[in-house]
Amino acid sequence: MKQSTRPLSGAVVVAASVALLGSLLIYNPWNAPRAAERQTNGKTAVATFAGGCFWCMEHPYDSLEGVISTTVGYTGGKTENPTYKQVSSGLTGHLESIQIEYDPEKVSYEKLLDVFWHNIDPTQRGGQFCDDGNQYRSAIFYHDDEQQELAESTKKAVGKELRKKIVTDVLPAEKFWPAEDYHQDYYLKNPIRYRFYRYNCGRDQRLQAVWGDKAGH
Repeated sequence: MKQSTRPLSGAVVVAASVALLGSLLIYNPWNAPRAAERQTNGKTAVATFAGGCFWCMEHPYDSLEGVISTTVGYTGGKTENPTYKQVSSGLTGHLESIQIEYDPEKVSYEKLLDVFWHNIDPTQRGGQFCDDGNQYRSAIFYHDDEQQELAESTKKAVGKELRKKIVTDVLPAEKFWPAEDYHQDYYLKNPIRYRFYRYNCGRDQRLQAVWGDKAGH
């Protein structure tokens, strides 16, 4: 995840700090449901999405009942066992992604798609929010025909709702490579840095502009 190097004025820094502290008072990651702690006795399924910075896509899914586990990683490229440094260079063809194991009896794929759309800007090309480059672009990687059909139909619905061209790709799932351990559950391990990153990147502000009350967080 790249951050802007543009210098900030003292007033902007103070405003950002106040906003960050306010968000931390509201957001307590240790109170969030932990997907990794859930179990199921039924059949599970897998969903894979790319929504820019993969740190920011984990919490929305960990909060969903029916999600068993979330793993951030890389997919869509050709390099075997890629590292974060390789992927962030933009040369491997991979996208920062999240893979979700879920219980379809408790949460539907349609619900996972709904969370996905409301946590990205589907009109932005070549990246997401402050992160530029194809490795940060948005995409849905489908694992079967039903997922493909639902992805395509919701993409059309989103286009009608926003009245704009939707550039999010719908692609067949490829090999998924888990990211390094320090990237997993980043929002829990580094909550202050995580919230500052989201704010400094303009993610929440842009989501609010695109989706209004439907915006994810």
